Amino acid sequence: MSFKDIMNYQLFPVNHVPFTVENAVFIIFTVILTFAGLKIVRRIFNRFIIKHEAHRGSYWSVYLIIQYVTWVIVIVLLLDSANVKVSVLLASFAALLVGVGFGIQQLFSDLASGIVLLFERNLQLNEIIQLEDGTVGKVIDIGLRTSKLKTRDDVILIVPNSKFVNNKIINWSHIDYKTRFHVDVGVAYGSDVQLVTSVLLGCAKVHPGITHDPKPFVRFDNFGNSSLDFQLFFWVIDSFRVENTKSELRYAIDAEFRKNNIKIPFPQRDVYLKNQ
Repeated sequence: MSFKDIMNYQLFPVNHVPFTVENAVFIIFTVILTFAGLKIVRRIFNRFIIKHEAHRGSYWSVYLIIQYVTWVIVIVLLLDSANVKVSVLLASFAALLVGVGFGIQQLFSDLASGIVLLFERNLQLNEIIQLEDGTVGKVIDIGLRTSKLKTRDDVILIVPNSKFVNNKIINWSHIDYKTRFHVDVGVAYGSDVQLVTSVLLGCAKVHPGITHDPKPFVRFDNFGNSSLDFQLFFWVIDSFRVENTKSELRYAIDAEFRKNNIKIPFPQRDVYLKNQ
């Protein structure tokens, strides 16, 4: 048996047309070639990402779009080479989708939202976001239907893309990687407010996780019921672990207050007993 006979050997019929060894080899070769091509493209994008770290999310979004479009084209070509009528297949799928109805409505909503995210780039890799329920996470993967967040508890949270498009989310690093936070503290009435301000700024300036541009500042927030209320504002780059930074600041503030004899009051209530 010659090589040509082997390649023309019929494995099984598809739509009354023989599916030969040649068709199978073409499909396998095309799939392998597509995987290899996409791997090369990914390496090229990784080089761009290393050189342009600030645009990491944009480059990655473009790569994902190229990947999805490439696979759609390849699958259509493979179906056509296998003598499968794509138009008939699409019509069958359309009828099936109508039959399923609302059962897959959410699935298509998530898929459409994934496409919107990839084109608009409102959500990018390594950005820190806060969901409506208060969950804070770092974006580690943006898929076509779902995306993955790494929470502060080092737990991977898989979120449908429709949540990012339809719900309100806070993106802490969309425009600038430096994000502002604050720590609240109250001191006893009669305290030297200038000394309090100096101590708070000193604690912020020596902390390695707090940026010097913009500079931290203190706001005399209010005359509270039992304390003078201050807010220490500061900027950090690692907003993902900012709760640790806040905790370290509170430790430092408490120690410096003790050294400078600045009292942190506790709430007081006056109770009057009336004799009948």
